[in-house]
Amino acid sequence: MKPYLLILVLFSLVSCLKKDKTTVDLIITEATIYTVNNSFDTATAMAVSEGEVVAVGTDEEITRKFKSSNIVNAKGKFIYPGLIDAHCHFYGYGMNLQQVDLRGTKSMQEVISRIQAFQKEKNHKFIVGRGWDQNDWAVKEFPSKAILDKYFPNTPVVLERIDGHALVVNSKVLSMANITKDTKVTGGQIEIVNGELTGVLIDNPMELVFNIIPKPTVKSQIAALLEAEKVMFEYGLTTVNDAGLDPQVIDLIDSLQKAKAMKLNVYAMVSVSQKNIDLYLEKGIYKSDNLNVRSFKMYGDGALGSRGACLHKPYSDSPKQLGALVTPIPDMKMIADRLAASSFQLNTHAIGDSANTVILKVYKAALEGKTDRRWKIEHAQVIQEADFDYFKLGIIPSVQPTHATSDMYWAEDRLGKNRIKNAYAYKKLLQKAGVIALGTDFPVEEVNPMLTFHAAVARKDAKGYPRDGFQMENALTREEALKGMTIWAAFSNFEEKEKGSLEVGKWADFVIYDKDIMKIQESEILKMKPLNTYLKGEKVK
Repeated sequence: MKPYLLILVLFSLVSCLKKDKTTVDLIITEATIYTVNNSFDTATAMAVSEGEVVAVGTDEEITRKFKSSNIVNAKGKFIYPGLIDAHCHFYGYGMNLQQVDLRGTKSMQEVISRIQAFQKEKNHKFIVGRGWDQNDWAVKEFPSKAILDKYFPNTPVVLERIDGHALVVNSKVLSMANITKDTKVTGGQIEIVNGELTGVLIDNPMELVFNIIPKPTVKSQIAALLEAEKVMFEYGLTTVNDAGLDPQVIDLIDSLQKAKAMKLNVYAMVSVSQKNIDLYLEKGIYKSDNLNVRSFKMYGDGALGSRGACLHKPYSDSPKQLGALVTPIPDMKMIADRLAASSFQLNTHAIGDSANTVILKVYKAALEGKTDRRWKIEHAQVIQEADFDYFKLGIIPSVQPTHATSDMYWAEDRLGKNRIKNAYAYKKLLQKAGVIALGTDFPVEEVNPMLTFHAAVARKDAKGYPRDGFQMENALTREEALKGMTIWAAFSNFEEKEKGSLEVGKWADFVIYDKDIMKIQESEILKMKPLNTYLKGEKVK
């Protein structure tokens, strides 16, 4: 009877072991998982239940403790936390997909050709486009309304520069917006040449035009959001920080997420206005599993490419221009003081060294005696040497590495040999702040986060130029770049306890690649595209 007893005992033990296993929704095995935890550990397996990571370890550890009807053998592939774009215009990108795409145009004539092709297909009664950049043209000058009037004399045409800080419009639009040579708007420029309007508007005067553009329907807004979401998942983005949203769009995103029609995580920066501040200070911070509304977006100045960035000294290639602040300093102080007295975060666009000086001083004064507020400088593009130390105060630089590689062809022309040394200074900012959040600013740049990763570590454009990199002393390591796109970006959003790394208790947001972006050749980085994207344990790509 002894052999039978032994078999019975073994059978009982096996049964007990099976019963002791915990059932989970998903098990990943045979992977290289970059957890991006404090030790930057790697693992080979992971268990997920109810959208959260419940265990990370070796294959043997995970399969011994857990069972699932959904086991994914990664076959040696590489897994990283879901990527976060720390500064973009997600809703704007979606709406741009409904407009004329002018990115990559090489002349104003090509702009006209694209509009004509768009009109042939859409036949819009009001034409809106975005993406032109005169720095890419043979004649590197702002366009004028003359060519638009020639081809579109009776149809309103509004064309936004790639950085979103300049417009060129035709005479029809100027008339509709009541813009004349005598129109005065502070914080920008209505360009006049030889006593005549050129149709170019820079920064604040653009609002006069935005006010007359027909408002989108809710149906078109939903289409824009859902179309943009598909693109995010294609590139492995699981969270986007939308830098400047109106309450109506925020509420629409929330309703789509609640209806399970939209799954993407959104960190919403509310566009600064007296009305919006009053509304959200009364409402308080709003947080769901997919939406976080706890910050405001303020503008300090314009962009370098359109010479709207506010500098301490004149532009090297235009000695009569200094750029301009688009928000008056008293208003900046009032906004900062109100938000400092609340729990809300303030994130301010600052590109020129003068704008950065002003805003950093405003931040320091408003945050006196307050801790862990994580206010951000969005772009932090040109900094005076003496101002870097402000970032030691808990102020977070939120930067876009592809801006460096897009601007490097002409940035020194704008700034001169001395100022350029403290421009796009990401390593120096990281050393002072201890963290740095990385984004793209799409649709100003492309959505692809591998462009961000490549530009951060290689300081080269997509063609590998320059051969030795642009100001390589400010390149980031691959580990720093990955952290900037995951855990540091999450920290900048007060979300580091729920995302940004693959650790127990955090959302199972992750992305799978077939090669290791931490080790592949630099030239291979730009070829990488995720095989799969998971959001809260669900495969969305």
